[in-house]
Amino acid sequence: MKAHIVTLPGDGVGPEVTAAAVAVLEAVAAHYGHTFTFDEQLIGGCAIDATGVPLPLAALAACQAADAVLLGAVGGPKWSDPNASVRPEQGLLALRAALGVYANLRPLQVHPALANLSPLKNEKLKNVDVLFVRELTGGAYFGAKTRTADTATDECKYTVAEVERVVRRAFDLARGRRHRVTSVDKANVLETSRLWRSTVQRIAADYPDVRLEHQLVDSMAMLLLTQPSSYDVVVTENLFGDILTDEAAALAGSLGLLPSASLGEGRRGLYEPIHGSAPDIAGQGVANPVGAILSAALLLRHSLGLETEASAIETAVEQVLQHGPHSRDIGGSASTSAVRDAVLSAIDDHVDTAAAFFSGVRACG
Repeated sequence: MKAHIVTLPGDGVGPEVTAAAVAVLEAVAAHYGHTFTFDEQLIGGCAIDATGVPLPLAALAACQAADAVLLGAVGGPKWSDPNASVRPEQGLLALRAALGVYANLRPLQVHPALANLSPLKNEKLKNVDVLFVRELTGGAYFGAKTRTADTATDECKYTVAEVERVVRRAFDLARGRRHRVTSVDKANVLETSRLWRSTVQRIAADYPDVRLEHQLVDSMAMLLLTQPSSYDVVVTENLFGDILTDEAAALAGSLGLLPSASLGEGRRGLYEPIHGSAPDIAGQGVANPVGAILSAALLLRHSLGLETEASAIETAVEQVLQHGPHSRDIGGSASTSAVRDAVLSAIDDHVDTAAAFFSGVRACG
């Protein structure tokens, strides 16, 4: 397969973890006979410094022409003034809207070897395997905004079509998992949530094999900490999803471990670790690259249809999390490059083992 991938390293530790993910993609391409080409573009604070805007037109055009987009992180203290007219996050929001990636997928699993890093007791972390599906291009983040000297408004608006497409994606994904969907809203207070709930209820009728439950967002925030293993696919709107997924990330022990995929109607997607730019450790070579590397696995699976290759990366990461080396955020002292190299070595071992197995099968046949 030939694929063209745009990389947006961004700010802070973004370039460091993105480089690790690219190295893993290049190794996978070499092992499995693919050709991946990479085009690095600007986004975020570095783009503001270089061009005056957080998403240059050249970067946007490159992303729209790519098979997939791999993002690092945006933002940092240099551009943190909330009253600034141009901010790094504007580039990310504009990119999501332009690519039409309305469904943000955030898988959450708790690795047994890292369970002690979680603030929850170990017994609550057994069998935690949740897939969050967050609506990404609507709601308060994209609604009309006003500001006067003493008032401000942020419009939260959803259409039936916006709700339906992300909810159908959640139900379809549940059919490949444990056939359970939890829809999160605030239907006891918000009119947008009432629209959300009625739409979800109607769509559920088309999926009789999937069990649906509704939760209010405030109670869901509690339940994620008290019974996280009870959930399979969780679907919710933009603002609620942003908050709940960061809360849930604490269960895994570190934000640095978790990937995400943002998908639209086609195969092109936007892939990024869920952590921020971590300016306090930028340039030190100690950032955890696992979230970015697992995002590369999601890229292979969802945009390129390469399930075997995606699984090879995930298996390699599983081995590194089990046996080390570990980065500083999860109790170790390994550098970004050391973790990257361990994953690359584990991929080599995985591919060699698989090749030996199939060679033996052919010999027996």
